[in-house]
Amino acid sequence: MGEPSPAGRFGQFGGRFVPETLVPACEDLEAEFRAAWGDPAFRAELDGILRDYGGRPSPVTECHRLSDRLGVRVLLKREDLNHTGSHKINNVIGQTLLARRMGKTRIVAETGAGQHGVATATACALFGLECKVYMGEVDVARQALNVFRMRLLGAEVEPVVSGSRTLKDAVNEAMRDWVATVETTHYCLGSVMGPHPYPWMVREFQRVIGDEARAQCLAVLGRDPDVVAACVGGGSNAAGIFSGFVGTGAELVGVEPAGGAAIGRGIPGVVHGSKSFLLQDEYGQVLEAHSISAGLDYPGVGPEHAHLASIGRARYEAVTDDEVVAAFQVLSRLEGIIPALEPAHAIAWLLRAAPGIQGRTVLVNLSGRGDKDVAQMMERLG
Repeated sequence: MGEPSPAGRFGQFGGRFVPETLVPACEDLEAEFRAAWGDPAFRAELDGILRDYGGRPSPVTECHRLSDRLGVRVLLKREDLNHTGSHKINNVIGQTLLARRMGKTRIVAETGAGQHGVATATACALFGLECKVYMGEVDVARQALNVFRMRLLGAEVEPVVSGSRTLKDAVNEAMRDWVATVETTHYCLGSVMGPHPYPWMVREFQRVIGDEARAQCLAVLGRDPDVVAACVGGGSNAAGIFSGFVGTGAELVGVEPAGGAAIGRGIPGVVHGSKSFLLQDEYGQVLEAHSISAGLDYPGVGPEHAHLASIGRARYEAVTDDEVVAAFQVLSRLEGIIPALEPAHAIAWLLRAAPGIQGRTVLVNLSGRGDKDVAQMMERLG
């Protein structure tokens, strides 16, 4: 998972499909990111904040009871233990530092499950920046706790009532805001999607997950795990952990929701500024995705995942909502860890795949904690 081409492509995927007004902004962002990423002072400040404020390094936890149940040695990379409860804080701290370096005074963001929105509101409070978060009206209702957290942190939360009123529509509104306010505003995109340089830049900010996890696995196992698994919507947590193992012999498995399996059921198309696999009809119209998890309720996928799938370096499986609910309960009861519904997708795949991978070692990226989903599960499970 190296640098994209000068045109921002990973193989045939990626690129920069944006209005003319945003081309200079994307070019400036790429130049500023390249300069910052090569600046030891920037890297040192980022590492220090992730350590002292974000709580890094996150641990790797061996799951003894789940391993005994499945016949598979299971380890979890505990991104749920980061400040704000998910992997999102890694990317947000990086982008907010970059925005400050660029002289921007305002941040806009989109969010589905609310984890990226909470992380963005947190970073803006930390650095004293104005913050506005777009969120689909459906997600506002099912993630009310995170909406309150964002407002408590000082962010303005704008419910989006267009389209399916979920993540896709929130991205549309955030990009419209950015077009109109680009002189003072940075768009803090939450996943490895969007126009170049976002997919590359967000993956680099999330690379810390994979780098840490590989060193921790070598310490615990004395070798790399046989399989590395992570959920995939846009795919930022998967890109982060895959980046540490793409050069090894570990099998890489991305797990999509059955109702939003962009790689499993999509075809190449352009959405939100880049070319990737996308759910669309015969006329090229974007189809609505569905997932029990607001964070994976998205019809596309990051372009680097499309590339990894097309060259066979990673494979992508889909799980149903019912399988996810079962996994949510199994991990809670066997390990005392309540996962967010997003990484519960990766656990669901593991439960299904276990009979065929007996005796192997699987590392799962637990990208977020389940507090935000408890009310939703209470309604479903009674």
